[in-house]
Amino acid sequence: MCGLTGYLTRPGDSEELMQARVTAMAEAIAYRGPDSRGVWVDPAAAIALGHLRLAIVDLTEAGAQPMISASGRFVMVYNGEIYNHADMRGALESAGQAPNWRGHSDTETLLAGIETWGLKDTLSRTVGMFAIALWDRETRTLSLARDRMGEKPLYYGRQNGVTMFASELGALMQHPAFTHEINRNVLPELLRHGHIGEDRSIYSGIAKVRPGEIVTISEESQDISRQTYWSGAQVAVTRGGVDARSFTSPEAAVAALDDLLLDAVGRQMMSDVPLGAFLSGGIDSSTIVALMQEISDRPVHTFSIGFNEERYNEAEHARAVAAHLGTHHTDLYVDEATLLDVVPLLPTMFSEPHADSSQIPTYLVAKLAREHVTVALSGDGGDELFAGYDRYAQGQALQARLGRLPRPLRQTIAGGIRALPRGWIDRMVDPFRPTPQGKEPNGQRIRRLADYLASAGTDDLHRKLVSRWRFPEAAVPGAQAPATMLEDGSIPRGDLSDMERMMQLDMLGYMPDDILAKVDRTTMAVSLESRAPLLDHRVVEFAWSLPTDWKHRDGVSKWALRQVLYKRVPQSLIDRPKMGFEVPIGLWLRGPLKDWAAALLDDRRLRDEGWFESSVITNLWQDHLSGRANWGMQLWNILMFQAWLEARKTK
Repeated sequence: MCGLTGYLTRPGDSEELMQARVTAMAEAIAYRGPDSRGVWVDPAAAIALGHLRLAIVDLTEAGAQPMISASGRFVMVYNGEIYNHADMRGALESAGQAPNWRGHSDTETLLAGIETWGLKDTLSRTVGMFAIALWDRETRTLSLARDRMGEKPLYYGRQNGVTMFASELGALMQHPAFTHEINRNVLPELLRHGHIGEDRSIYSGIAKVRPGEIVTISEESQDISRQTYWSGAQVAVTRGGVDARSFTSPEAAVAALDDLLLDAVGRQMMSDVPLGAFLSGGIDSSTIVALMQEISDRPVHTFSIGFNEERYNEAEHARAVAAHLGTHHTDLYVDEATLLDVVPLLPTMFSEPHADSSQIPTYLVAKLAREHVTVALSGDGGDELFAGYDRYAQGQALQARLGRLPRPLRQTIAGGIRALPRGWIDRMVDPFRPTPQGKEPNGQRIRRLADYLASAGTDDLHRKLVSRWRFPEAAVPGAQAPATMLEDGSIPRGDLSDMERMMQLDMLGYMPDDILAKVDRTTMAVSLESRAPLLDHRVVEFAWSLPTDWKHRDGVSKWALRQVLYKRVPQSLIDRPKMGFEVPIGLWLRGPLKDWAAALLDDRRLRDEGWFESSVITNLWQDHLSGRANWGMQLWNILMFQAWLEARKTK
């Protein structure tokens, strides 16, 4: 993988100054591309492009960037992989539009396609993941584009007369025009969801290019226009544009999915450097590894992280799957001290606050893999596309039951439950349902369930299910939180079922803004490229074409995906409760992280900094320390901002 950066301003700076500035921007994210670096500047147009290369395909200088198109019209920096670029080359050659190829990089293929078909049409032909900055020397316009699912990041914004862009915010911060002004209005969203989503960022005036979007900026007017070349929302509503009734049976659909996944995995195994895969032993990663091993003529190198605590440990399951498939498996058992050692690294690893605690083991497995390979395939996307999260079935069932009672009655019942003291509920329920270590006490849990009872509908219930803080605005006085896609009604819903509505929103929000951001930053921190075959847009469209009961069938999640896997791995090795990459944040905050957290949550410090209502945070912290409640996830969201804020002071 790679990193890109650059800026567009008014003419006036010398070539030397522009080179120095864009070089400094690139150096800030040097870990994204340790193999080579390049810059290109045009003082007359006041455009500068910088690139950092992690060489994966065409390791020669013919693949170096910034790259100029054969005609000289376009200059591009690009982060990603186009898995069908050989097919695109063939189409160009058949049409007599191919240049005299200098090498076999996908960068060169993209530029040739753009010269022939234009940017939008070229992107529509791609199968891949990418972030692109393209300068058109003829029209003097800058185009920024991002892949369909949002695997690769791209930030941009205009401050003090300069339009800046980069793979990460750290690069933008190196330009003297950058204002460093924190956007207070996004803090409620950070507390609610643990990330800053959609087109927003932690800094005022800096946005994200959204998945499937092209942003175009004119050098003359600096006007910004946006267009969508692929819409995940529309794919969901139109069922992927495919009529599933063309399949004579669910089994026929599974056979088609099998063929498609084999092709997607085969394409993503394209690499001129060592390649492997993450393997948790779960359905998604096991499916990818099984298909890789079927294609490969040698044992695939697989990696997993193990934990000494049995309830968190999937390494034994991963090893069993690896043994059955015959992979070359490497696992690493990490103790609590190793996990905790990652915590101080997080503020610099993530250029804006990100509070998904699975970032810790994700970084460790990426670091392990990088000791052996440069590219690793993952099973990301399976839950959102094939109905894997428990909350989908639970939310749909709960909504069906709630619909039988008038909402005023449900609100009254919910209010009555919330009025009960948590301690009293604990004493009544604990003898029948003891609270597992590190989990919510029964009083806290039942109050949360009461909130679900009062939901206005499916979308309201889903928002509560994915919210850590229910009312974060109380903790951020003065914030004017923008409406998100979870509540503003901007997403077309068509005739989607309750389960599909939840899956659609997770695919558009949670997946790119949490899961994929987490994977990109943790893998890039160790210069590892991660690829996700399940996010091939053809697989995405196919998944949406399937009826819900072919994905969640007879109480079994990911039914279609499981059938692909069961052809290659015994069901007995796979069927077990879902675990995930959980870490015991709540317990850590009462134990080894207590002093670290206490310093960041100090009441005087919170009041002096002024970002949060100190009394709200202090009460939550004390309630957690007492053991009366478990606010670990909620406090982690605050702590990741506070730690990020602290890291800014040292830069």
